[in-house]
Amino acid sequence: MRKKIAIFSLLFAWLCANGALLDAVQVLAWGKMFAGYTQTMSVAEALRETFDPAKPCAMCLGVAEAKETAKQQLPATVERSAEKLLLAYHANAIFVVPHSSTEWPAMLASVAPSRTEEVPVPPPRA
Repeated sequence: MRKKIAIFSLLFAWLCANGALLDAVQVLAWGKMFAGYTQTMSVAEALRETFDPAKPCAMCLGVAEAKETAKQQLPATVERSAEKLLLAYHANAIFVVPHSSTEWPAMLASVAPSRTEEVPVPPPRA
């Protein structure tokens, strides 16, 4: 049970940090609007009314305001990110292996010991 709570908490924190929570609330608002419109209209008309930018619901207005606030706060964090310090830098040495044109000598392969007897195999079990 603790593992599930930890995973859910981590997922929720990640969604909040990425701003995806506002997108999830927007989808929830659209679903709520669509469900309300389908009670009195056809599906096509309900879709048209749901995504009509001239008729936002209270949730859509709240999400738009929150996104605008997040956009206004974004430049302050972008300016601070330019002040990052370089704490350690290690340049790797370039390692180049020269191509050798030598080939494996054929004589050594013919002199190498090889197995002549059969490999012992256990008898099959019934």
